[in-house]
Amino acid sequence: MKRCLLLSLILCLGTIAGAFAQKINKEKSDSEDSYVLMDVSYMNDAVFMGRRDSIAAPYLLPSIGYYDKSGLFIDATVSYLTSSDEQRVDLFYLTGGYLFDSNNWSGGVSGTAYFYNEDSYNVQSEVVADITGLISYDFKLLELSLYASSYFNKNSSPDIFLGFMADHTFRAFDDHLLFAPRFSVFAGSQYFYEEYYTTSRLGNRKSGSNGQGSGSGGSIDPGTEVTTVQIAEASKFNLLNMELSFPFQYHFDQFILSFTPTWAFPQTPATLTTDTETFKEDLENVFYWSVGLSYWFNTNKKN
Repeated sequence: MKRCLLLSLILCLGTIAGAFAQKINKEKSDSEDSYVLMDVSYMNDAVFMGRRDSIAAPYLLPSIGYYDKSGLFIDATVSYLTSSDEQRVDLFYLTGGYLFDSNNWSGGVSGTAYFYNEDSYNVQSEVVADITGLISYDFKLLELSLYASSYFNKNSSPDIFLGFMADHTFRAFDDHLLFAPRFSVFAGSQYFYEEYYTTSRLGNRKSGSNGQGSGSGGSIDPGTEVTTVQIAEASKFNLLNMELSFPFQYHFDQFILSFTPTWAFPQTPATLTTDTETFKEDLENVFYWSVGLSYWFNTNKKN
């Protein structure tokens, strides 16, 4: 089960919105098996490092992945935007990496390539790729994890993120039901956020809507076009987000049903300078959730 939770962390942290479709692994009775995992998930909003757009971005996320007995894996996901105003394939992303599990230690590394629709208003829509690493140690009472990643943006410097996580897995009904409450803290730079503000948030909305809703923290008139945006904290390494999440998984035969509610408490509001003014955004705490159904099958026969 350590590999199950590890894969969930790697794919969630290495993709957009933190809980971008909780990718889950089956509890394998034989860790030497290779398998295919198919998943359909829904998330009610795209949230990353506690940041989100003022317009909700709900996604339906079908995916398929191959997980080799060597620890290598590859996973492809399509993100379909299901909002009432805009419905489209908003993002396709491809993740590959390696997982290991040895005694009380587990870990992994992954790389993800992102292909956004040019009209996307997702808070990470200017990100093109990331490299993510995770190392965990199970103390039985509590499992502690360290996370590090670099996110590469289209028109600015890459972001560096570090994170710390603590969780514990509770089991019931002969291990069919799993509950793993988790506390996470993340710190890093905000180049991705500066790019997002420049291209989407303040007047340059790609899809043509201004999107100035609650939590934007700005005072820009809806009709004002903003050509440049600078965030004073973009290059600084600051505390960005604290989260409480409560992943549930129910395993039956070769199916896994998952539900993950998350509370995000964003930190370090950005100080934004536009063509006309300077102001500090008003960050708000965020509740978001994801639900999914997965199916797995082995690709090799046991001897």
